[in-house]
Amino acid sequence: MSRLAELKAKWDKVVPFEVLPKIPWARQEPTYREAQPAVIDRALARAQARPTGNWFTFAASDDIRDKPLGTTVGGVEIVAWRGAAGELRVGPGSCPHLGAELATGTVDCGALVCPWHGLRLGGDRREFGWKPYPAHDDGVLAWVRLDAVGGETPTDAPLIPARPPAPYLHAVTRLEGVCEPADIIANRLDPWHGAWFHPYSFTRLDVLSAPPVDGEVTEQADRFLVAVTFRIGRLGVPVIAEFTAPGPRTIVMRIVDGEGASSVVETHATPVGPGPDGRPRTAVIEAVVAHSDRPNFGYGVYAAPLIAPVMRYAATRLWRDDLAYAERRYLVRSR
Repeated sequence: MSRLAELKAKWDKVVPFEVLPKIPWARQEPTYREAQPAVIDRALARAQARPTGNWFTFAASDDIRDKPLGTTVGGVEIVAWRGAAGELRVGPGSCPHLGAELATGTVDCGALVCPWHGLRLGGDRREFGWKPYPAHDDGVLAWVRLDAVGGETPTDAPLIPARPPAPYLHAVTRLEGVCEPADIIANRLDPWHGAWFHPYSFTRLDVLSAPPVDGEVTEQADRFLVAVTFRIGRLGVPVIAEFTAPGPRTIVMRIVDGEGASSVVETHATPVGPGPDGRPRTAVIEAVVAHSDRPNFGYGVYAAPLIAPVMRYAATRLWRDDLAYAERRYLVRSR
């Protein structure tokens, strides 16, 4: 290896960025030939057939602190709070006495206190006909098991995708759209739209492999392998990423080669319920779990309060566009 090549190899290890050439948006290589609807539809059908154990993620773990948090999952109003030992507790969002909104209540010594008449709900047993739901906190996301909504055989815990080893940075973003969970998942099963629909974030995208259209698809082959460069202005970071759908409401993007290898982006599509217009609402809850083998990456954990908002901003920008994609898909197929 020449001295110049040695210096370049060393520089690449220190600085992962490269200067990107200016390519007009309309002069990119078209991807519509490769983005076959049958490939996307059949990958979606396989994902829809996988079990969930009736578990739904509904919030970031960090969002549930000193005050109760209320939301709706599958048309069911729930409330979440922390018990005396910091454990996650989830139950129906309506007080069993006269129907007060428990999310407006107070947490006292691990019990949820109704703001109307002071009824205390411990969250560990049935009280006044009010029964808590099974809950799980994986350190990044909060989950609830709703058997009446899922309608499947329940499991003791949700299926959590493999995450990178510590130390890592994580940030969770939540947005809602007028569509169904399948529309969110279908969006992520179409990696070919990335550089066209999100030119501010992606360039030089090439789908290296996709699941076959015909025949039985093995678990190993049921993935999309994508070479893509993440754009930061005129700079880019090339990686190879893998997209898989471990469940009907989850897509996982994992970096398998390049900067940040083993980092994951978990995209969860949680049904909220019908809106005032009767159309379905779905929450996109996306967790970015970033890792790097670089020696100084661990120091970034201390700056997490500053870095996490930037990560959430980037995810929010992408999903504002992708929700438009998902909502359009819902509109077209529901006409």
